[in-house]
Amino acid sequence: MKDEQEASFGKQTETAVAPQSRRGVEALRSGAAGLSSAEEIPLLRKVRRFKDAQRVRALGLYPYFRMISSAQDTEVIINGRKVLMLGSNSYLGLTNDPRIKEAVQKAVAKYGSGCAGSRFLNGTLDIHIRLEERLAELVGKEAVLLYSTGFQVNLGVISALVGKGEYVIADKSDHASIVEGCLLCQGNFLRFPHRDLNALDQRLRAIGAEASKLIVVDGVFSMEGDIIQLPELCALAERHRAVVMVDDAHSIGVLGKNGAGTADHFGLTEKVHLIMGTFSKSLASLGGFIASDAETIEYLKHHSKPLIFSASMSPANAAAVLAAVEIMTSEPERIERLWRNTERMKQGLLSLGFDLGDSETPILPVYCRDQLITFKFCKRLEEEGVFVNPVVAPGVRPGHELIRISLMATHTEEQIDFALEKLGKVGKELGLISG
Repeated sequence: MKDEQEASFGKQTETAVAPQSRRGVEALRSGAAGLSSAEEIPLLRKVRRFKDAQRVRALGLYPYFRMISSAQDTEVIINGRKVLMLGSNSYLGLTNDPRIKEAVQKAVAKYGSGCAGSRFLNGTLDIHIRLEERLAELVGKEAVLLYSTGFQVNLGVISALVGKGEYVIADKSDHASIVEGCLLCQGNFLRFPHRDLNALDQRLRAIGAEASKLIVVDGVFSMEGDIIQLPELCALAERHRAVVMVDDAHSIGVLGKNGAGTADHFGLTEKVHLIMGTFSKSLASLGGFIASDAETIEYLKHHSKPLIFSASMSPANAAAVLAAVEIMTSEPERIERLWRNTERMKQGLLSLGFDLGDSETPILPVYCRDQLITFKFCKRLEEEGVFVNPVVAPGVRPGHELIRISLMATHTEEQIDFALEKLGKVGKELGLISG
């Protein structure tokens, strides 16, 4: 029916216009057929010219969108082969835990598969409220607000809080979602070199004490694996009357008592006004949250567009997080195992001669500092039975290309030793370490 209406509309338009206008309609119609194959549409020129991925595929080194046909666990199935997973953010190894699967199944049976609306209108369930209360208890804040994805948290919080004439200041290695949130806000966006707090101090001095300003940093930086110097940063913020927001996507389940995150790790929960976290890492699900005082959360509920205009996180996702938090807090030995595994892998890599930068966490960057070598390293490791993630620009600055290794609490010592053997073998082949 729609096609018939559009065809009819076209005929009506044709008969209603003057002969010279009809010739213009015919010219547009005849030209439209050829537009898709040429560069006559300005917007699509960059699309037609993008060949980077094609070139890497031609070399047999394309490392993205690899299809996994099993659960995210310490081993996964790729192309029918079992491969050791060293690229997952499931730090506590909970994504395949039977208790979480059971909680998900019960939630779907009770609530169905989705909420069919936003939290603002018809999409708030009692399970959302329970999860918000539990997370507030975990991170030590008055209130929490859930978002459907972690990316949306940073978009929604920063854009809602920083208005015209105000300032947001971010570390240059902050996650892309922070950068996009800063760009989306109507305020002034400033950056400082990675973990350079002297440079941050200079930015704050230039702005002045009376200006409204928000400092946003990752707690654990997702590529470098290092930790923000939160005590010094909070002292600067207090001196310059700035608000601090910490992205704990890679800190929840890793740092702090019971995995409560960076602020808890340093004993600075009261000094950090906003704590952000995601559910797709340690908490075995999908979504994100922001934690703060009750007034700030109330403001965000009524001003954060990515929250107001997006559908709620599904009941299954919420149930998975609730179950994961209970397991995490009742089984502290998981975090202990995660750190034992991290130390075993880190010392093994260093003894082989790899450059790990300043990593302090279960994120271990193996620096290659060359894009082609990075892709070759990834490909060869997969052939040897090890899955890792290659990171090149814009994920890191050109010249800082790396293989990102991340540990899980459920990795065994035998798996780590197997990985070290393969990393050593391939690293020597590619000249990254001496033979």
